Amino acid sequence: MNDIRAITVFVRTATLGSLRRAAIDQGISPQAASQSVIQLEKSLGVRLFHRTTRKLSLTEEGQRLFDSVKPALAILSSSLDEARRSKDEVNGILRINAPQSLGLSVLWQFFELFHQSHPKVQLDIQLDDQFTDLVSGRADVGFRGGPPPSGGSIARRLVPIQLIVCASPDYIQRHGAPRTIDELSQHSCTGYRWANTGKVAQWQFQIGDEIVHRDIPAVICVNDTAMETRAVLSGLGIGQLGSFEAMPHIRSGRLVPLLMQHVSECGAIYIYYGHRAEQSLRVRTFIDFMIEKLADNRAFFLDSSELAASITR
Repeated sequence: MNDIRAITVFVRTATLGSLRRAAIDQGISPQAASQSVIQLEKSLGVRLFHRTTRKLSLTEEGQRLFDSVKPALAILSSSLDEARRSKDEVNGILRINAPQSLGLSVLWQFFELFHQSHPKVQLDIQLDDQFTDLVSGRADVGFRGGPPPSGGSIARRLVPIQLIVCASPDYIQRHGAPRTIDELSQHSCTGYRWANTGKVAQWQFQIGDEIVHRDIPAVICVNDTAMETRAVLSGLGIGQLGSFEAMPHIRSGRLVPLLMQHVSECGAIYIYYGHRAEQSLRVRTFIDFMIEKLADNRAFFLDSSELAASITR
């Protein structure tokens, strides 16, 4: 027996004074309403109604049950109604998981814009460079860079991640620019240490149709992409940076791209989420907003025409 359904039928019967009216109110047959009350009486071991052919009234036990469960049922009904309304309102808490490396350089500006458009949504942002599935991370939406996220979520590709060798104009003025990959050994270079393994990342180059990896000695090594970008901007050395970090500085002239014929691609930035049928309106609105703002956004990568132009210069 569905206790909540049976108690609901019982309360509506007592309120309306009729099993037939309670059945209509609940969208069930009079026989089903009567059976529900009978099963509730059997379960409790007490009689809840005095029944005659013309009249229905509560017993003493029925009155006590009615008085005690009616307020609780009203609260439950109100809570359920609120949950249903939340599906159609852009408000409430939105939990987001993203890597530290994407948080400030890419995502924050769009989080701000979303909050300005939907101030009733509370953004709860967890930055974590380890991949976190939505269930264990208790997140509604996640972002990741690299290969598509696994774990049963729906993943939408937003922008490619290119690896671009860069230096500041000041560094190039003082030390010149390498013309080949081999000439990098004659320069001061930065390095990135993987947070999950502790190993220094190899530099990755496109040579013809192949991807080649090289160990490049580093004068400074960090485990944060924003800090490595800062080191390159300050002229400490040449770095191979992700396009999402490098492009704003390249477009502003604060960084100069080098060895453009060897730019390689290492995955993409993805947004991932659960099945849309299970999402509230605030989650669907946020996903659509981020896809609109970020998908193929050229602020964060070089398109094929720009790459071709850079190589021929």
